[in-house]
Amino acid sequence: MDYFNAFWVGGLICALVQILLDKTKLMPGRVMVLLVCTGSILGAIGIYQPLIDFAGAGAAVPLLGFGNTLWKGLKEAIDTDGVIGLFTGGFTACAAGVSAALIFSYLASWFFKPKMKE
Repeated sequence: MDYFNAFWVGGLICALVQILLDKTKLMPGRVMVLLVCTGSILGAIGIYQPLIDFAGAGAAVPLLGFGNTLWKGLKEAIDTDGVIGLFTGGFTACAAGVSAALIFSYLASWFFKPKMKE
């Protein structure tokens, strides 16, 4: 049942975002920023963590989950380090994910020989 819940929740999030992209004139970069900010807000008001507990990776992997991760990192850092946690918490919480994305995309560029668009 965990796989099913992850599949339909993640699929619903992706479908809603695709509808947003198709029905508005928002550029993909702005939609991505909107998703991260929305995930942070939903995490701050306590709505997103129960969704992650229910759907697992279906809710944690999309950009909404990234925003929630940033919020959790900020909250932990502020609780332990005070005001300086505003500047360090987000980096600490997402460092592994961002590092993995950079490393794997760099490795992929070795295999697939990317070309500049003209």
